[in-house]
Parts: sequence; C-alpha cells; structure tokens
Amino acid sequence: MSLKRIAYSSGEPAGIGPDIALYLMQEMAAKQWPCELVVLGNKQLLQDRAEQLGLVVSCVDYDAERPPQLWPSGTLVVAEHELGAPVQAGQLDSANSAYVLSLLRHAGEGCMQGEFDAIMTGPVHKGVINDAGIAFSGHTEFFAELSHTKQVVMMLATEGLRVALVTTHLPLSQVPAAITQPLVESVTKIVATELRQRFQCSSPKLLMCGLNPHAGEQGHLGREEIEHIEPALAALQSQGIEVSGPWPADTVFQPHYLANADAVIAMYHDQGLPVLKYRGFGNAVNITLGLPFVRTSVDHGTALDKAGTGAIDIGSACYALETALTMVTE
Repeated sequence: MSLKRIAYSSGEPAGIGPDIALYLMQEMAAKQWPCELVVLGNKQLLQDRAEQLGLVVSCVDYDAERPPQLWPSGTLVVAEHELGAPVQAGQLDSANSAYVLSLLRHAGEGCMQGEFDAIMTGPVHKGVINDAGIAFSGHTEFFAELSHTKQVVMMLATEGLRVALVTTHLPLSQVPAAITQPLVESVTKIVATELRQRFQCSSPKLLMCGLNPHAGEQGHLGREEIEHIEPALAALQSQGIEVSGPWPADTVFQPHYLANADAVIAMYHDQGLPVLKYRGFGNAVNITLGLPFVRTSVDHGTALDKAGTGAIDIGSACYALETALTMVTE
C-alpha cells in the first residue's frame, strides 16, 4: 500500500481540534497507519497546547515538495497558518475565524491540486465564524462551493450503519418544501455511486425514509411521500438502483431491516442522525460524498469545556482517519 498524505485541518483553535492532532500524533506509530498526517494549524498554538496537556512534541515544518514519509512517535508535521489573535483554550474569539477558513481552503485546494490524498477535518464553531461577519453554514457546503460541486451529500457512518441526508442544515420549517423528486433522486444516485466506488459495495442496497410520521400514511399525514418521494423511488428503481421505501423512520432503524442494507437515506438532519449518534457516538465519522476529493470528519463539536484538559476521546478521529485511508486506497 502506497504511503498517503492526509491533511488534517485542526479547526477552531480554542476547541479540541488541536488536542486531537496531538493525541493522533501519539497513535500514529502504534496504529501503523500508512500515511503522513499533515496538521494545518499554528505551531505555537500546538506547542502551547501540548505543554498544557503534558505532552512532548517535536514540530516539523511541512514541505509539499518532500515525499510523504512516516515520522517517529511524538513528531507533528505542521503546515503553518497565522492566527488572528492569541488563543486561550475554551475561549472563542471571532478574530480567529479567518484563520479557521484558511485551513479549510488550504486543505481543499491542496486536494484538488494533488498535494493531499484526502482531508480529515477537526470541529469548527459555526456561530463564531458567523459572528465575524462571514457567511458559513458548515464544512459540507464550504467544500462544495470551493470545488464548484453542484450537489454533495452528507453521510455519517459507524459500525454497521450509514445514514445519508437529503437535506442538511435547514430549519425544520423549510424541510418539506425542500423535499423534491429531483433532489431525492440526485442524492440517492450520489450515495449509490460513492458506495460502489469508495466502499466497494458492488450493488448497494438502500433504505429510504419517508418525511412524515408513518411515511405519510397514504396521504393522511402528509403528501410529500406520494408527490415527491415515491416518484423518485420509481425512477431510481427503473435505473437499476436497489432502493426501497418510503419507510417510516420510527421502524426502519431496526436490525431486521438494517442487516441487509448498505445505507439509509433520511430526509432531514435530525431524522437520521440521532439514531446513528446514539449507536456510535465517539466512534462515527462524517463523510462528504460527491466531492472531487475525499473528506471525512469527526462526529462531534468543538467541546470547548474539554480543550486543554486531556479529558477527550479520540475514537471518532481515529475512525475518520481510517475511513479516509480506506476511501483512497481500496
């Protein structure tokens, strides 16, 4: 297996993103991950956080011209980015919002130019970025715009369960109007294609949720299923995609159904993700499908109260890195 170069954007500097980088550094040799992990961040911040955590770290300047290599335990390869303001663990500062976005831009552009094989993102704080006057709704949307990708899909995965979303960060009041036949079809096609190409599912089997309770109950509890979802299912099935539904969301997440499924298509964010996070929080990964590069992320937020304390679990970060490697090597 060839050595890969994975970019890790360390996210909100006051959160646990830098901590994750430091703890991943400790795991690299033991896990024998076949990659060079390049931390996009700030060396002084990382060294200060390491001291706060009682970790010994040696920072090496990243050189894009140097071939990827494995480094001794305790070595952190850092692509330097300048902070907008000094950082105190746990204390947000909107002056660092541009810094956070510079990490994402470097990661995305680096992938598109062949500098990196994949991106793993640390958690960001959307509120503080917006407080700085920068419109930002999430990683998924940011990378779609950066890469000029018309349609991307947010999918979370844990052991034995993948959930992809038709709509992502929308207020619940706006979801019904957003559920259209073309959108349901395009999302499902992307999921099926990526499962074949990136996850070696030769013939993906998908379960699609309805929007309404009881999947609309033949129109008595809403007509979105009849007018939009069922026509999309028929069109997808006619194209050879193995997708069934619409299933009531309160019954489809049962072992009996999931045992023969490669993914569940949920209509909105909080329809599918609470189930997945209950099942695998701390050991799940967020994946953006449809991009011209691989992007994975941890399944949690910035955890400001835990930054610099050492009281974090990096299970999700390990799973995100392992998933990125799987997607670019198989």
